[in-house]
Amino acid sequence: MIGYVTLGTNDRERSAKFYDAVCGELGVGRMMEFDEFIAWGKPGGGAGIGLTKPFDGNEATVGNGVMVALEAKDRDQVKRLYDIALANGGTDEGEPGPRGEPDENGMLFYAAYFRDPDGNKLNAFLMDKVA
Repeated sequence: MIGYVTLGTNDRERSAKFYDAVCGELGVGRMMEFDEFIAWGKPGGGAGIGLTKPFDGNEATVGNGVMVALEAKDRDQVKRLYDIALANGGTDEGEPGPRGEPDENGMLFYAAYFRDPDGNKLNAFLMDKVA
């Protein structure tokens, strides 16, 4: 079970604005905050997201192949999360839409991809019945 994921930032305030907006759409706010670290989530809830300047003092960099997936409740929320991300300094990595083919149960992976202001890759997704 994942408790939380921490991403690096080089501009805490800029990235905090991004995550305040994205996490707000998901129904959670800041649950912990220190000078160099902020965490969004709900105590006792699902996995949270942490944001920090690297503890070693070096510049934060993006992990190649690393992505954080945010589970949405429906296709409209996938679109809202994508729009919120782009409106708050994020960049497009793939508009909302189906990915792949339905599985044997008629479930389809539906997602949108974006990067935060520091370049960390995220997506908003859900497994949805084919309409």
